[in-house]
Amino acid sequence: MLVVLMIMGLLVGLVSVVVQPDDRAVLRLEAERLSLLLDSAATEAQLTGTAIAWTADESGYRFWRSGEREGADWAEIRDSDLLRARTLPQGMAVSGLRVENMRPQGAMRLEFFPQGSSLAFTINLSLGAERYAIVGSPVGDVRVAPGDGQSAGEVALR
Repeated sequence: MLVVLMIMGLLVGLVSVVVQPDDRAVLRLEAERLSLLLDSAATEAQLTGTAIAWTADESGYRFWRSGEREGADWAEIRDSDLLRARTLPQGMAVSGLRVENMRPQGAMRLEFFPQGSSLAFTINLSLGAERYAIVGSPVGDVRVAPGDGQSAGEVALR
């Protein structure tokens, strides 16, 4: 009976280790989610005629909508389940943002305008030693790339 229990314990332990996703899989999933959300934010900005912004901090990211009238303040989007504030998994961080090959001054912020024209951007996510990048082009394509997103020979992972 003890031998059977020991074998079952070993099997359960082995299965739990195999089932847990590794850092690379967790990071890739979050990068793909963020790329789809950024694409949705850009589309919503064009459809509604209202600018939408994305900001990130140490623990997560959120989306903002510009006010109805010219010069109005930005308000966090709370009425959309898709563009709601999100918390990153434990240990994951937004490790960088580049817009048109320039590092932003101050907080990480990316804006999508109703006119549809956007700047090229790269958002870097990291978890442990793993890195993924969300790369956006001026024509509106958003893709996920392993590493820091600056290699010329990368293949989109969408």
